[in-house]
Amino acid sequence: MSDSNKQAVPFKGTKQQEEQLRAELKDLKSKGIGVMSALQTAQEIYGYLPKEVQLIVAEEMGVSLSEVYGVATFYSQFSLYPKGEFRVSVCLGTACYVKGAGLVFDKLKEVLNIDDGQCTPDGKFSLDATRCVGCCGLAPVMMVNDDVYGKVTPNEVESILAKY
Repeated sequence: MSDSNKQAVPFKGTKQQEEQLRAELKDLKSKGIGVMSALQTAQEIYGYLPKEVQLIVAEEMGVSLSEVYGVATFYSQFSLYPKGEFRVSVCLGTACYVKGAGLVFDKLKEVLNIDDGQCTPDGKFSLDATRCVGCCGLAPVMMVNDDVYGKVTPNEVESILAKY
C-alpha cells in the first residue's frame, strides 16, 4: 500500500468532539500532564488519532506535531487509522505463525485491499496483526470482532469475511 492509501476513510470529526478535546487538553496541560495522556484522551474521544487530531493535541499541549506523532507511533495502544465495523485480526504469535498465520494475513490484505492497521474505504473492515491471543491449540487464529476462527487457511478467508 502506498502512503496515499493509508487513510482510506476520510476524517469525520465533529465540532462537539473538537470542543470536548480542547477543553480536556487545556485541563490536562494546566495540571502539568503530558502528551501521552493527551493522546489517550484524544483517542477516547475520536477512536483513533488522525493527523487532524494530532494537530489539535500539538497546539493545545504546546509541543510540535513531530513530538505528538513520535509518541503516537511509538506506543502500540494508539491507532492512526479508524477501526472498521468489523475488526479483523490475525494472531502472528509464534504458534500461529509457524502454522501459517502469515499466509492468512497476506490473503486478508489481498482480499480487503488494505494493510495492517488500515480500514476499508467503506468503514466496514479494519485489519490488525496481533500477538498471542491465548488460543495456541487452534493455530492459526483469526478473529472478527469477538468471533474466533481456528485452524484457518488462506482458502477460508473469503468465506469467513462473507459472513459479515
